[in-house]
Amino acid sequence: MLRFILKPDRDKSIRQRHPWVFSGAVARRSGPVHPGETVDIVSSEGVWLARGTASTHSQMIARLWTWQRDEELDPSFIRQRIERAIKGREQLHNDPQTNAYRVIFSESDGLPGLIVDRFADWLVVQLLTQGAVAHTAIIVEALAELMPVRGIYERSDVEIRAREGLGEAEGLLWGEAPPDQLTIRENGYEFVLDLAGGQKTGWYVDQRVNRMRVAQYAKNADVLGVFSYTGGFEVLAAGAGATSITAVDSSAAALRGLHTNLAQNGLHTSVTAVEGDAFKILRQLREEGKQYDLIVLDPPKFAHSQSQIDRATRGYKDINMQAFHLLRPGGVLATFSCSGLISADLFQKVVFGAALDAGRDAQIIETLTQGGDHPVLLTFPEAAYLKGLICRVW
Repeated sequence: MLRFILKPDRDKSIRQRHPWVFSGAVARRSGPVHPGETVDIVSSEGVWLARGTASTHSQMIARLWTWQRDEELDPSFIRQRIERAIKGREQLHNDPQTNAYRVIFSESDGLPGLIVDRFADWLVVQLLTQGAVAHTAIIVEALAELMPVRGIYERSDVEIRAREGLGEAEGLLWGEAPPDQLTIRENGYEFVLDLAGGQKTGWYVDQRVNRMRVAQYAKNADVLGVFSYTGGFEVLAAGAGATSITAVDSSAAALRGLHTNLAQNGLHTSVTAVEGDAFKILRQLREEGKQYDLIVLDPPKFAHSQSQIDRATRGYKDINMQAFHLLRPGGVLATFSCSGLISADLFQKVVFGAALDAGRDAQIIETLTQGGDHPVLLTFPEAAYLKGLICRVW
């Protein structure tokens, strides 16, 4: 078997079961490396440490799947890992109010590079590493056997694959293709999705629990939702008794989806949809003297690399400062960051700076994160990417 022999004193993170091996830690290889090939990681003293899959085009030269030498990365192993992940979502499997959630969360479920979301009777899969791609057939077969679904659809049309030397991929992997408009349930509400054309895997399942938490503050409120997409937060706010909703998004199609989802749930709250650049629209609303009781900021990832952190923090500060200006005294701000490179501590400091510059006092009344279907492996803190704060503003 292919072996990566580490440099002296470069094995600490691997012994602590962190699943990433960077090229700078490897002294030499026992032979030529092929994409997604199984590889053993060996210390400079020749001690076997872990087993994973190789990535030939990435600085992250290997992803680790097991620290048990007797475990082979064969169909039985992968099936057991998938079965374990499914069992971990058993409560969601049996919840009649929700049939959209994450089934497999990559490294946190011991399956690096594999994302699987369930949407009603379909699974949407992302294969993000050479190792995951190398095991596609095994993964699809196991999912089809273990999950009672009608089809498995791939949405690996993401830029991160380029770092692995992989092109974007999309299409049916097994069973029936999903309909153009698929209705799912979340927290007892219905949402109409486009699995093939929607963002990410079709829906932001990581905010499922947070949508419920934020909706508690929506009764009799004038609500502003920024980066609203197709209305996850807005639909629940309307269902909770919001007086009015203003939804801001750059996509006209997403805003049409918001109206579709409100109608799907029989909700008739007054809604103003505003298409355009959120940064400019927030300033415009402030110039117009608009005021709101609840503002939700749910932006896309601002930081994709270390070099973008400063720019990202400026962006987060800007939208939060505008939101603080737009809130009535006693109003509530629900603000989020899904940038994994922005720590929870840094995000809180950015929101603090925004409140200070806006001249507003704010209290953190809830701290939010991703749902339990996006678990964080204790040896892999990088999986904790979603941060949220609910603040009361005076």
